[in-house]
Amino acid sequence: MTKIEKLQGVAFLAFPEMKNLLASELADRFGYGKIVESATISGKSFASQGSAVWYGDLLYCPDFSIDSLNEDGGSLPYWARTVMAQPFLLHFDSIGEAAGELKNIQRNWAPYQYQLFRRAALIQDKLPYINLKVRKFPVNIPNSPIGLYTLLDDKTLIASAQTNSPLPAGSLQFEEDHENPPSRAYLKIQESLSLYHCFFGVDFPKEGDKCFEAGACPGGWTWVLRQLGADVLAVDRAELAPSLMSDPHVKFMAHDAFTLKPEEVCESLQCEKLDWLLSDVICYPERLFEWIKTWRESGRAKNIICTIKMQGAINWPLIADFAAIPNSKIVHLNYNKHELTIMIRNY
Repeated sequence: MTKIEKLQGVAFLAFPEMKNLLASELADRFGYGKIVESATISGKSFASQGSAVWYGDLLYCPDFSIDSLNEDGGSLPYWARTVMAQPFLLHFDSIGEAAGELKNIQRNWAPYQYQLFRRAALIQDKLPYINLKVRKFPVNIPNSPIGLYTLLDDKTLIASAQTNSPLPAGSLQFEEDHENPPSRAYLKIQESLSLYHCFFGVDFPKEGDKCFEAGACPGGWTWVLRQLGADVLAVDRAELAPSLMSDPHVKFMAHDAFTLKPEEVCESLQCEKLDWLLSDVICYPERLFEWIKTWRESGRAKNIICTIKMQGAINWPLIADFAAIPNSKIVHLNYNKHELTIMIRNY
């Protein structure tokens, strides 16, 4: 026999190995510090005394209100790959009962598990199919959020039909090419372009598109752009991988990319406006913000994707300035480390 117990608050699923960053973001950005290390299920003592508790990488915050996020412009924590907006506990006696109750609520569910992996797999097998495998780039991400559930013991799960991610457990992973790309950074731009397409409905870079990559060495991002057919101006102090240096559709310039004026870049690519402006440069976020501002004011870049590299403690007021840029979206990618990615549709 099944029983649903509605819960207060929300639950955040941290990116792998990012629990500390999520906890510090909740404390420093949202002023929320009621977090303990772990908890066990014991009737109504599921989360005692209003403290947030970890279940693997899942953090349940019983007194964290979604409405309170409006004070920060309606933005969710960046280091949460998905958010359980309306969590509940489902008590059940059998695998069939658990799957049946979830199907009664909605069609699409994905698991996050830190224990009881076999039991979770048996439940998932009885639910409607969704693709939980690694993806082949390029990929179109659906627009509909996917429900999330986690087994807490063999007869209890926490779940939410409402999440903020259209990806299973908020994760996008690609089939890796271990031979051709000059660096693993190629996975970062593949994920960025996939999310950009989902957020803004913009096509992937294509043949004839003009792209400028700042800080391109050794060429992971440029390699992806060339695989899609685009022309690239790659700027860095050091050269790219030999295969890219000999590519007639790649123009390399040994220069400080941030000191080039927009008109100089467009002249080099023989275009009035760039299709894509990209940067994975290691620099202070303040400098990146000013560089983006210069390009936005110039009106010479349609689409912008940049990595915000953190230098020590995160300057949250500055991140709020980035987030305030019109038609922008800030995310933490599955393939990011101690950094965020900003995407801007510069109409």
